[in-house]
Amino acid sequence: MTGTDEAAAATAAADAVDDDALYVLTAVLLTPAQFPSVLGDDFPEACAALGLEPYPGGYGLVLGQDGNGARWTVIVDDVSLVAVAIASWDCGMEYDLSPDERTVVVALPGWPLELAVAAPGVAPPHDPEPEPDEDGTVRPPLTPPDTSVWGSPQRRLGADEIALQWAMWRGQITDGQDEDGDEEEDEQPEPTASAESSAAAPDDPADESADAAPETSADAADSATPSTSETPEVPKAPETPDEPNPDTSPTPGDLNARVERVLDEVRQYLDSPPPLGRVRSSFAPGGARMLRADGPGWSIVARTDDIAFVLLDDEPGEVTPVGRGPKLPELLEALDAIAVRPS
Repeated sequence: MTGTDEAAAATAAADAVDDDALYVLTAVLLTPAQFPSVLGDDFPEACAALGLEPYPGGYGLVLGQDGNGARWTVIVDDVSLVAVAIASWDCGMEYDLSPDERTVVVALPGWPLELAVAAPGVAPPHDPEPEPDEDGTVRPPLTPPDTSVWGSPQRRLGADEIALQWAMWRGQITDGQDEDGDEEEDEQPEPTASAESSAAAPDDPADESADAAPETSADAADSATPSTSETPEVPKAPETPDEPNPDTSPTPGDLNARVERVLDEVRQYLDSPPPLGRVRSSFAPGGARMLRADGPGWSIVARTDDIAFVLLDDEPGEVTPVGRGPKLPELLEALDAIAVRPS
């Protein structure tokens, strides 16, 4: 399965729930605080992608194959059961995930996420033959969002990877602060990490040929400079011509303005609450919180005790760090106060 800190792989060997019903491959939580972000910017949008009502209690998604190898997604309302199964699998323990039929909300053909495992002893994964529902409507099987080109799903996957590998990404950044923690007032913007450079040539992480973007601060004061020679990989951006049109290439000022607009939109969340799940908070070492905020065309990943990273739909493969400065800490603390958290 590709993607996110929200999805948990069960085991490479499928766990049979019922020989005649489903061979479970994995399970995923779909709650306001934890959902496959590849499906949407917020919880209601992710639910809509599956044709579900955004029930605040959330759902559990059980992905598997039937005896003929067909893909099925069984959606249950017993979130606790699915959470226990995922936690057990994460610890390397066996767990027989067998949802009670009374907890099943709906069984949908297909998978909404890519899986890298398959049930042994059955046909390779394939979509079942479409059948009309009670009102005679034939609904197409669920399919994963297209991440072959850069767009909103891939932007969100990139943000997932940064949150998952925060220490590695943070290790590429040098804060514009002296030993006493004071800001260096005259620091100029420096290049940022390019997701495109690392993902385009995963076998050659030392490739530094991709164009770099400027680092932006919440108050245009700090700088942050990664070493792109060891930048962790995020989802691949679409290929670009060898000689890009200089008239369409963004300038540092353009990117700074775009990131500032994103920060302005985030601040608006404090006055006008966004849809459920747009701002999420999870555990981070040292008593800090890992924050994730999404919006139309952008994603932010940040730690309350550190900097932030911004990804944009219109900047394929680029990751822009935002320095601490005097304004970012206050913004992050305010976001954490309105964020949803795992129960």
